Amino acid sequence: MANELSETRESVQRMQDFDTALLPRKDELGQGLNFTAAVKPSQKLIRLYKQLSLSALDDIPDNLLTPIKNKATADFNFFQQILDFDLTAHENPSTVRDSFVTQIVNTYASTFQTLHPFISYGVSKSTDFQRMETEARAAIQSTTDNAKKITEQLEESREAANAVLEDVRRVAAEQGVSQQAIYFKDESEDHSTSAKTWQSTTIWLAIALGGYAFSTLFLHLIPALEPKDNFQSAQLIASKILIFAVLSYMLLLSSKNFLSHKHNSIVNKHRQNALMTFQALVDASSRDDGKEVILTHASACIFSPQDTGYIKASSDSGGGKSIIELLPKTMAKMDGQT
Repeated sequence: MANELSETRESVQRMQDFDTALLPRKDELGQGLNFTAAVKPSQKLIRLYKQLSLSALDDIPDNLLTPIKNKATADFNFFQQILDFDLTAHENPSTVRDSFVTQIVNTYASTFQTLHPFISYGVSKSTDFQRMETEARAAIQSTTDNAKKITEQLEESREAANAVLEDVRRVAAEQGVSQQAIYFKDESEDHSTSAKTWQSTTIWLAIALGGYAFSTLFLHLIPALEPKDNFQSAQLIASKILIFAVLSYMLLLSSKNFLSHKHNSIVNKHRQNALMTFQALVDASSRDDGKEVILTHASACIFSPQDTGYIKASSDSGGGKSIIELLPKTMAKMDGQT
């Protein structure tokens, strides 16, 4: 019945809300007859009532609600007796006080016996297993998502690390190639400097030869050099020819040195450019055999004998292949045999 449920709820809630600070009554009863000893057992008893869920009372049958209501009413009556205690109403107030405290202490066992089945039911009802399962599933899913996210982050970090490593390797390769190319650059600059020196020398020798050739037209007009007979004429002609031949040879040698150094400067510059562009050509080639061809031609450009400029190199009419071209095929044959 609704009335029984309401009364039971009121009785239980009255016990749960009771303030044990009202029990001692030190101001009224003094230090000798106050109820301080009843505070701790009363708090223990109230804690037991607080474990009983009021919402669980809705599911308890009326015939089981009555014992709960009666027990709560009886236990509250002990508190009420303490609150109504009057020293003048009893011949031996200390004995009555001690009996009230003893009743509160002793009633805990019987109250526990009455309430503990309903407390257990209330705890099981208040525990939302469906909610706990949902939260557990959510926690598992959250853990799975976090693990997946961490895995993706680690994969991204690994890819980024590989990309950085590849960049480092590429930069190291480029730096290595550039370091080798600097030798050809230095050699090209040395030859270019020497070519400028020989160019200047060639110009001055050409001016000297031209000036001498022009001056020879007027040597016979100088009195000291005017020939007296045929023998002196022959000597003068011979000396002119000899000096002209020496100046011409010096001019030829100087110009040849100039052209040789200029030629070697261009050749070494070409080799430097070949090394500097080699890596870019290799990266642009997607096939392994394409890279081998590039390597072969770049190596041939760098290491094949070049015309020095002093003598003409004879062309190889036999069409023979260099060791660099033959090496990959030779190694392939050796691998096939093994």
